[in-house]
Amino acid sequence: MKTFALAMALACLGTAALADPIEGTWKTKPDDNGNFGHVQIKPCGAAFCGTLVKAFDGAGKQIESPNVGKRIVWDMVAYEGGHYDDGKIWSPDRDKTYNSEMDLSGNTLKVYGCVIGICRDGGTWTRVK
Repeated sequence: MKTFALAMALACLGTAALADPIEGTWKTKPDDNGNFGHVQIKPCGAAFCGTLVKAFDGAGKQIESPNVGKRIVWDMVAYEGGHYDDGKIWSPDRDKTYNSEMDLSGNTLKVYGCVIGICRDGGTWTRVK
């Protein structure tokens, strides 16, 4: 009986420790200025949030940016099939916050956003390995 209880407890702990597939660092598509960034996505409460951890110029050289350390994605809720919705994304190049959703497929993340009925394709982000 003790062995069964221990096995069940370990099974529950193992399941809880599994990371959501969206967790990790993602390379954004280049913005209007040709710059791109690395956004680290991790849980924040019951949703997911992402912080800009590195910035790069159009040539791929790491640059200093006042936006590093800022929250780019927040309140993104996971749904079935790799769909994330109900969140927000801040676009530093336009200084606008969009109602957003994302679709995860393997190592690519398709990003969309709308503000006051105007929608913008946030492009495809790729997982940084």
